[in-house]
Amino acid sequence: MVITNELTINKKRLNRNMEQLAEFGKLGDTGVCRPTLSAIEKQAFAKVAEWMEAAGMTTRLDNCGNLIGRKEGKDPEAPVVMTGSHIDSQPNGGRFDGTSGVLCSVEAIHTMSEKGIIPDRPIEVVSFCDEEGWRFNKGLFGSRGITGNLDADELNRKDKDGITREQALRDFGCDPEKITESVYPPGSIHSYIELHIEQGPLLEKVNQPLGIVTGIAGPLWLTVKVKGFAGHAGTVPMDMRQDALAGASEMIIAFNEIVKQDPASTTVGTVGDLKVSPGSRNVIPDEVEFTIDMRDIDKDRRNMYEQQLRESCRNIAEKHSLTVEIIEDQRTDPSYCSSWIKEVIRSESMDMGLDAPKMMSGAFHDALIMSSVSDYGMIFVRCKDGISHNPEEYASQDDLAVGAELLYRTLLKMAQHEAH
Repeated sequence: MVITNELTINKKRLNRNMEQLAEFGKLGDTGVCRPTLSAIEKQAFAKVAEWMEAAGMTTRLDNCGNLIGRKEGKDPEAPVVMTGSHIDSQPNGGRFDGTSGVLCSVEAIHTMSEKGIIPDRPIEVVSFCDEEGWRFNKGLFGSRGITGNLDADELNRKDKDGITREQALRDFGCDPEKITESVYPPGSIHSYIELHIEQGPLLEKVNQPLGIVTGIAGPLWLTVKVKGFAGHAGTVPMDMRQDALAGASEMIIAFNEIVKQDPASTTVGTVGDLKVSPGSRNVIPDEVEFTIDMRDIDKDRRNMYEQQLRESCRNIAEKHSLTVEIIEDQRTDPSYCSSWIKEVIRSESMDMGLDAPKMMSGAFHDALIMSSVSDYGMIFVRCKDGISHNPEEYASQDDLAVGAELLYRTLLKMAQHEAH
């Protein structure tokens, strides 16, 4: 990597902020558990708000649980350029997922303020609420909230302790009854840019610190409930059983074969959670519940595979004298990044002496939701061995600093009045 110009952003400050934020919800030496709308995330929000204000932004917490910092522009009425990510984590996650995007955005604005730069358009940095989705089994809440894309029963979702999302929002300092007041009016968001660690191995493979995202695969989340009949493990003959786990196992294998049928495709599928009832060694399982996560940049292919899965589940259930119910938890269409933003990122990266490859994102991000209301783009930062959602997740200080520099330059161009 050859950077032809010195960095404008403050690498030491960025690294300090990354290290300090990692202390909130720290697990072991490098892990993080920072559940959305938790007391520990509220403390982390307070620290990020402190850094936003030091960077010259005004801050607020909206009723969707989003922390928003605003850098005023020369034209306060102009549609805003938005940037950011999230700081909630997986239960046993790493320090860089989401956090990198929020803190690199704060650093970019801090650099503008130090240089006395006032952008033409206002710029808002957002730490979105509940991107990960594991606490209430549906993610991207904050970005769906401000774009008016929440489900009717959204606030009634419960976590494992029976706490509703509505109650969690109240405990966090939000007013769920006024949640619609947090929706941005049509046309008020000019564009959106998000920096994120790659969460994959491609940048490391080509030995490049940064990548230019071309599009985001659309996630489909399903919950499959299989019901049979419990019986004594030692007395019920094999050919008379209604074993929900045996049937669910066949369904999971069938799903794995469906998503692998075209080796050249970008389809990926995961069963990430499995619950067996009654959960006793000597009782035939009568109920099994498992989750499906299927993603593809090709919506038609993803939907075709979904229908194949549903048909397979019905056939397997019939074979084992079971019943099966498939519940849709989340369906989001894939989206391609805006050409003009990709060109700004490409041009600025070349000016920095980088040869940033173009690449698709298999992971979903808040950018996917923001694409429903504005043009959007993404910058990927290399992460070691492609590891993410894991305490071993790692991005180097050098790579993050270069990413923050590219984000800073890109934001300056996007915030110009003559921008697309």
